[in-house]
Amino acid sequence: MWLSVVALPLLPVIATLVFHYRERVGALFRSVFHRRKMSSFTQRSLERRTHSFVLMNSTHGKPESVLQTFECYSQTQPTCSIGQEKGEFLDSTVSRAAPLQALELGTHCGYSAIRILRLLPASGKLYTVEHDPDTADVGEEMILVAGFKHSQFQLLISQSCTAIPQLQSQFGVQSLDLVFMDHDVAEYLPDLRALEEGGLLTKGCIIVVNNTHLPGAKEFLRYIHNSSHYSVCFQALGMQEIRYQATNTTEELTVTLSNQMVT
Repeated sequence: MWLSVVALPLLPVIATLVFHYRERVGALFRSVFHRRKMSSFTQRSLERRTHSFVLMNSTHGKPESVLQTFECYSQTQPTCSIGQEKGEFLDSTVSRAAPLQALELGTHCGYSAIRILRLLPASGKLYTVEHDPDTADVGEEMILVAGFKHSQFQLLISQSCTAIPQLQSQFGVQSLDLVFMDHDVAEYLPDLRALEEGGLLTKGCIIVVNNTHLPGAKEFLRYIHNSSHYSVCFQALGMQEIRYQATNTTEELTVTLSNQMVT
């Protein structure tokens, strides 16, 4: 009874706030609905459904057609792709970075790999990592359907913690210009540290991170914000573009020796 007495005078205020922030409230409800809808399917089932639709309705060999077909499907069905808005965020980063060596952690249905590949320089290459073999098969076929060749990308089917050392030992990758993290957020920080320890991050390397709003990303974000080696360039839609600005060991040694010679 007392709750109704307290709440009634607040109703006009609540109604005004809801009206004023109606777009944000609407987005919140759509997000909650989408998560519930997603939970009724397994990730593998989502990828298979998306794969079948894109395979049948896109123009093979045309990346833009494949991406548009993804978008058409996502208007009525849940998918595992990052979607057009986040895709445009990724596009902007890749276009500015013009990476020769790019790494994607989390291939999923191949959508983001296609977005990256179509913007790489002619000599560029994408290494994409997916731990689930069935999902990897779907993602790889979508990349091939979009018209890209195996000489342009390398799919590694393994856990990210295993794949990162393999970049050097098996594929001779010495440095990366772009890293896109879209896998398990709990692995973001361990994988970033593995990239650091392996010396794979070039000075100026861009790291794009998805789902930074999730609780599991807190440790990663704390590490980034407390480190002088990183700076956040842009953030929107639960994504962040982060620049690695540490001086590599060779440069540091050169500067140190030069200073000693001067003194």
